[in-house]
Amino acid sequence: MLEKLTSWWSSSPSAKPEKPYDPTNPKMNPLNPEGLKPCCACPQTKSVRDDCFLKYGPEADESCQELVQKHLACMRGLGFKI
Repeated sequence: MLEKLTSWWSSSPSAKPEKPYDPTNPKMNPLNPEGLKPCCACPQTKSVRDDCFLKYGPEADESCQELVQKHLACMRGLGFKI
């Protein structure tokens, strides 16, 4: 009822709110046709990155930077905004 009143009083039609971007939805993100969630995307780069962090511990920031960048590139390639 309220929608009818507001549309009657306003000159513009009531717009439906758009759904937020969902990178796991293949219809919204053609780069991710399988609908992978961030936790399951790029397993190859993720495991190598994680192993590097476990191996180097506190010095991992410097030693693993290249692997982190490769993982970020893979995630962005699937349409994740990180």
